[in-house]
Amino acid sequence: MPPLTVTLDGASLTLDDVARVARDPASRVAIDPRARDTLRKSRMRIESAIHAGEIIYGVNTGFGKLASVAISPGDLDRLQENLIRSHCAGVGDPLPAEVVRAVLLLRANVLLRPTSGVRPALPEAVVALLNSGVVPVVPEQGSVGASGDLAPLSHIARVLMGEGEVVDPGTGRRVDAGTVFPKAGLVPYRFAPKEGLAFINGTQVQAAFLALAVQAAWGLWRSALGAAAMSMEALRATPASLDPRIHDARPHPGQQRAAAVLRALQEGSAIRESHRYDDARVQDAYSLRCAPQVLGAVADAVRFAEQTAVVELNASTDNPLVFDNGDVVSGGNFHGQPVAQALDVLGIALTTLQGLSERRIERLVNPQLSQGLPAFLTKTAGVSSGYMMVQITAAALVAESRTLATPASIQSIPTDANQEDYVPMGMAAAYKTRRILHNARRVVAAEFLCAAQGLDLLLPLTPGKGVGELYRRIRTGKGAIPPLDEDRAPTPDIEALAAKIAQGGLDPGDYLLSMG
Repeated sequence: MPPLTVTLDGASLTLDDVARVARDPASRVAIDPRARDTLRKSRMRIESAIHAGEIIYGVNTGFGKLASVAISPGDLDRLQENLIRSHCAGVGDPLPAEVVRAVLLLRANVLLRPTSGVRPALPEAVVALLNSGVVPVVPEQGSVGASGDLAPLSHIARVLMGEGEVVDPGTGRRVDAGTVFPKAGLVPYRFAPKEGLAFINGTQVQAAFLALAVQAAWGLWRSALGAAAMSMEALRATPASLDPRIHDARPHPGQQRAAAVLRALQEGSAIRESHRYDDARVQDAYSLRCAPQVLGAVADAVRFAEQTAVVELNASTDNPLVFDNGDVVSGGNFHGQPVAQALDVLGIALTTLQGLSERRIERLVNPQLSQGLPAFLTKTAGVSSGYMMVQITAAALVAESRTLATPASIQSIPTDANQEDYVPMGMAAAYKTRRILHNARRVVAAEFLCAAQGLDLLLPLTPGKGVGELYRRIRTGKGAIPPLDEDRAPTPDIEALAAKIAQGGLDPGDYLLSMG
């Protein structure tokens, strides 16, 4: 089959497009000819203004605090190149390749908007780089996310110029861009007036993190519901708390959806029927009884982050902006506050998700709370430690995530001689939310591991059909995880289940769809 192609027009990029291009190097990107023609007209307005001697920020003036410094016509190209080189001040580990690919896609798409005023050759050069498989090496630290992601975008722009480091798609090694460009069929790009500023004044690095994290968060949320349902079965929780009348009486969309999924997954449960009439408990602990309320709130927060990401994918975030009547106006759309704030909210929500999951793990392994399951889910407690350490690992991950969940978007430190006097720290929000996401996957994986063992210990009683399907995916097929009969290292099992969650293998959504 031919690779999928995403066509950019500056207005219709989707989250699915971003995820596909970011994670599949075989995917191709093209530019809509109509968007190219519209951009060409916008560029003509910029060039007319330059020839007329109009003063335009960043085109024939200095940048930031140096905006009052006029630049002579002979230095306009040099101004853009110096801007890019001087702003390559990033440090630290390189961004993941999938994030860099997402950034390239977003940057090309936004530059196609007529407000950018760049030549069509610039987004074409970005698309050529993306399609070549050459990935710029972009340090993850050094951006405050205010005038856009200046440092990381500058490292990409420098690669477009044929400078800086890239990952050679043939060898996977870090090499100078100039050594790879000829064999990749790439030509160094020369930035014209406004183009360097237009390229680095943008939120596309933090927005790429947000877009990918939102996509992953939805899959994790659905898997967390599956783990919760499995734990409810293993702990023989009462189904009363899932009564739809309760959730219709407080109609938050996420809560209603979470309760519906938990009900569907436990439908037909023999475990539930076994204790329906002789269970003295009136209600369960909050980690079971309030799962729809808590995970529902998580879903509503993810939806907020998703709405922000969708807007940002096709938004004009450079400066100044070019409008249809020829006006070139300086503003502040490059400010990353909306994205940074959404990333912070997402990080808080995913920390909540894993905190709830860890509490159910504790109930599963603790004989005082597990409704008759053996201590640490092993039949030979004492000589065996069972899943004692699994709960400890989960607790460590949750504690780390709670520290990381402190908002970055309120941590402003003024920069650029106080010209940029309130900044959102969007990149800090981005990479800490990404780590929170990875922690959350592992905690939910740990819950699946313990809950599946709990179901083994309740045999021959069987869970609801949906929970049973998730249990089957854990215990059978490629990478199957056997029940814990003798102690073994839990790390490989946790990591395998976390990878399965990331790939959608423990997403109950497909099961629910198959039920109609």
